[in-house]
Amino acid sequence: MSIVVLSFVNARRLAVAACITLMACGGSPPAGPVPAPARRPATASTPARPNAAQSAPAAAATARQAIAIVVNPHTRTSDVTFAELRRLFMGDQQYWKDHSKVTLLVRAPTARERSIVLEKIYHMDEDKFHEYWIGKMFRAEVAGGPKIVYSTDMALNLVSAIKGSITFVPASAVTSEVKVLRIDGKLPSDPGYALK
Repeated sequence: MSIVVLSFVNARRLAVAACITLMACGGSPPAGPVPAPARRPATASTPARPNAAQSAPAAAATARQAIAIVVNPHTRTSDVTFAELRRLFMGDQQYWKDHSKVTLLVRAPTARERSIVLEKIYHMDEDKFHEYWIGKMFRAEVAGGPKIVYSTDMALNLVSAIKGSITFVPASAVTSEVKVLRIDGKLPSDPGYALK
């Protein structure tokens, strides 16, 4: 059995993941706590991190960034109402108008865009989201839940390759390999766009 190790944010998480993998394979974790990585002093080439006051404008700009809904470029649909978008993401509409199968790709937890989609499209938190899809599969309303993607690049690569697929990414990350859906006639750059 092969184990795929995804990139982690820092060395501490990597060490914890190694312990979990070791235990899953029958080993035992090392004694004592996992050491935190040593902090490098700030130099001319590695400037000190800005304080909260300095980073506030950047955080505000990030918070305002729109989330684009993107589909495979061969998808004939170019515009959906917000109600139609919600049916697609809830698994209630499983086929496009041309009868091709909808493949829903959803970012893994902790992604900012996932939080926005859960809030604005699903009206759920993480626990409710998981319960919703488990119930839907239990009732045989869907064959499976959304496919999980672990980065924006992965989402864009898969949606450009899989016919009928749909996902969401930061609007600034959109490439020419995918098609951006209008929501109620609006693109992410338009005033009043629903996913900001």
